[in-house]
Amino acid sequence: MVNPALVDPDTIRATAAEAWIRGRPILENYRTLYTQALDDADPRYVGGFGVFRHYPRPFTPADTDLVTPSNDTPYSWAWLDLRTEPWVLSVPAVDRYYVLPVHELDTVYAGFVGSRSTGQEAGDHLVAGPDWDGEPPAGISGVIRTATRLAGIVGRIQAAGTSPQAVRELTGIQRRYRLRPLHAYAGTPEPEPAPQPVWPVWREEVLDTVEFFSFLDFLLGFFPVLPAEADLRGRLTDLGVDGRGEFEPATLPIAVRTELERGIADGKAELARAVARTDSSVELFGTRERIGTRYLEQAVGALTGLYGLPAEEAWYGAWQADGAGHRPPDAHRRDHLLRFPPDALPPARFFWSVTMYALPALRLVDNPLDRYAIGDRTPGLVRDPDGGLTLHLSHRRPADPAAAANWLPAPDGPFTAVLRLYGPDGAVLDGRWTPPPLTPLTPR
Repeated sequence: MVNPALVDPDTIRATAAEAWIRGRPILENYRTLYTQALDDADPRYVGGFGVFRHYPRPFTPADTDLVTPSNDTPYSWAWLDLRTEPWVLSVPAVDRYYVLPVHELDTVYAGFVGSRSTGQEAGDHLVAGPDWDGEPPAGISGVIRTATRLAGIVGRIQAAGTSPQAVRELTGIQRRYRLRPLHAYAGTPEPEPAPQPVWPVWREEVLDTVEFFSFLDFLLGFFPVLPAEADLRGRLTDLGVDGRGEFEPATLPIAVRTELERGIADGKAELARAVARTDSSVELFGTRERIGTRYLEQAVGALTGLYGLPAEEAWYGAWQADGAGHRPPDAHRRDHLLRFPPDALPPARFFWSVTMYALPALRLVDNPLDRYAIGDRTPGLVRDPDGGLTLHLSHRRPADPAAAANWLPAPDGPFTAVLRLYGPDGAVLDGRWTPPPLTPLTPR
C-alpha cells in the first residue's frame, strides 16, 4: 500500500525515475536468471541453481544470450541461491587465461576467481551471501562475500581455436569446474532449506510499465538495504515497494499510477541520453567499491554490455564513430581501416582482439569466413612493412591478398567494433595508450 502521507506528485515521479534507473540492471539480470535457472522449457536453461552450463566453443551469430558477446572466450554460466548456505567454487589448474567472476543481483561484482586475480593454480573458493556469519573450513583458498542473496557467474576461458582437438581440451578444463554447497564440501549436516519463492514469470513488457515495480519489489527481497541507498529504499517503501513482493499496481490510485508512469518515462529518457553520450565502458563495470552509487553508469553497462568485465580484467574500447565523424560507421557506404603503428600495438598481458557487431542489436556478423573477431591470435595476419598492423573492416572482401588476410567482415550497414584487451597494461588503464581512429576510405 502507498503511504497516504506521500501524496506529492513530484516526489512520486522523481522516486520512480531514480528507482527505474537503479532497478534496470536488477531486472536485466533477472531476465537472464529466469531463462537459465528457472524456466526448464527454455533452451538456455542451465539446470537450476548450483550447476554449470558450459559453452565449449566461441559464440557465433546464432548465440543470442548476450549483447556484444565475446568470440574469444567461450562462456560458463551458473547461478547461486545463497540464502541457506554458501557455495564452494572449485577450479583446476588452468594453462590459459580464464576468469570466473561472481556478480550480484544488480550485476555489480563481488569477486573474481581466475588467472589475473587468483592465479592459475587449483583452488577451492567460498562464495557466501549477506546472511552467513560462519568461518570458512580448512582448505578454502579464498572467500567472496556478496551483498545479495542471489548471485551469478559468467565465466570466460581463452579459446585456442575451433578444431575438434582444441574444443576437447577446452571442454576438459570446463568440466573440472565444480560447485558444491558448503555442507557437501565440509561433510557437515545439510541445513534446513530456504522457502521456495513464487518466481514471477519474465515478460519483456514489464520493463516499460508500472509492473516494473512489482518485479523490483520481489527482487529486493533478495537484496538487503545498503547504507548508500537507504534514502531511496525508504522512499520506495513509502510507495509500497518494500521487498515483500506484494506490490500490486492495480490497487494504486490513478494519480499515483500516473506519476509512476511519468517517472518511468523520465528514467528511460535519461538512460537513453546517457547511452548516446557513452563512448567508453571503462567506468561501467566493477565491484561495489568501484561503482559506488553511479547507478546511471551501471544501467548503461547493463543495457549495452550486460556482464561486462571491469577494466583491470578486460579493457573494452568501441568505435561508435569513425575518424571523419560518421556515427555510427556504415559498411554499406564505405570501407574502414584500423592501423596500429609498430610501437603502439595493443598492450595486453594475455591477448587482444577486435570484434565486429551489427547495429542496433549488437550481434555478431554472419560472414563467409566465419570470422567474427581478429587479433593477436589470428593466424596468417600480414604486418605492414614497418612492422605495424592494418586491419580492414568492410562488408566486401578486399581484392588485395594482404588486405584480405587482415579482413574483419562487417555487416551491409551500420556497425560498431569493440577492442578487448585481456589483462591490459597499465598504460591502457591510465590513458597513456589509446586506440587509433577508425579511418573511412573513399565512399563507394
